[in-house]
Amino acid sequence: MALTGCAGGSLGNSLQKSLEADPQLQTQFPADNEAAQAESTPTIDGAGPLAEAEPNAATTARPQPGDTAFIGPAAPPGERVPNGNGAAASPGSQPAQIADASTLLDDVPADLKPYVQDWLTLGNTAGEGFADIPFQPSRTISRGEYAHWLFAANNQFYSDQPTKRIRPGSPTSTPAFQDVPPSHPYFAAIQGLAEAGIIPSALSGNAVAVTFRPDDPLTRENLLLWKVPLDTRAVLPVATVEAVQSAWGFQDAADIEPLALRAVLADRQTGDFANVLRAFGFTTLFQPKRAVSQAESAAVLWRFGHQTEGVSVPDVIRRTATDAPSEAAR
Repeated sequence: MALTGCAGGSLGNSLQKSLEADPQLQTQFPADNEAAQAESTPTIDGAGPLAEAEPNAATTARPQPGDTAFIGPAAPPGERVPNGNGAAASPGSQPAQIADASTLLDDVPADLKPYVQDWLTLGNTAGEGFADIPFQPSRTISRGEYAHWLFAANNQFYSDQPTKRIRPGSPTSTPAFQDVPPSHPYFAAIQGLAEAGIIPSALSGNAVAVTFRPDDPLTRENLLLWKVPLDTRAVLPVATVEAVQSAWGFQDAADIEPLALRAVLADRQTGDFANVLRAFGFTTLFQPKRAVSQAESAAVLWRFGHQTEGVSVPDVIRRTATDAPSEAAR
């Protein structure tokens, strides 16, 4: 399956700090990536596409060491070996949900498709931290999954700026939450975000936040509460219900919990780059307790930054593409 990314020229090894054109305003979609198409085409013993293999090669598995029919030699480590279905499997290959991008996009609302498409491309280029959660755009994302993505995205976007990266939680640290022990798969991200003061916890003075509830659905108000501080890199402003109503016109501003109210107000100050606009479009109802989908989360994480300076997924994809040749040359 061909995955697509945003077109653009080489930007060297540094992140582009500029106003990124919002995909919702673009009418052009990126071209097909032929290289990704070729990579995802199953092969038989490196001999080319299945269509060019011997008639029954696609349905015949190669005997492996330990099988009575195995003669040898054993395949070298890392060699692409066909499985019983004729599909080539290799260590570190992308999960199936990334390969099925076209099917996934069918379920995504039109306004969210450019963001989700970029997010899938990022999963294939950056890989770590993005491709290890099954991607189902319309499925509700959990608090733990979103924290994991938020942590991975921030550190990938600012991979060349250590001062903006978040340190992962150490397994030897006292857990910030009773229900997220060091053995939890998202401990490093959740603990790191809590220790950085991004996720409210007892560490940041919130004495009642003793549990994190990683499997609970993420709500809209927490989506912003955890993300906006990484956009502004500043203390959230004091906010009132009246201020949020004036800024956004939300009829249900009074239903937003006080701490999240500050993040919602700060988000409005990023202008057209507001997370609310990317994820939910124009609305006069914020619905703070409503569950968030994976597609909406991808839209929010598509860009980090304030109104005049930021970095987006296309920036990261272009940087990864320009860094790859220099890494290969080494």
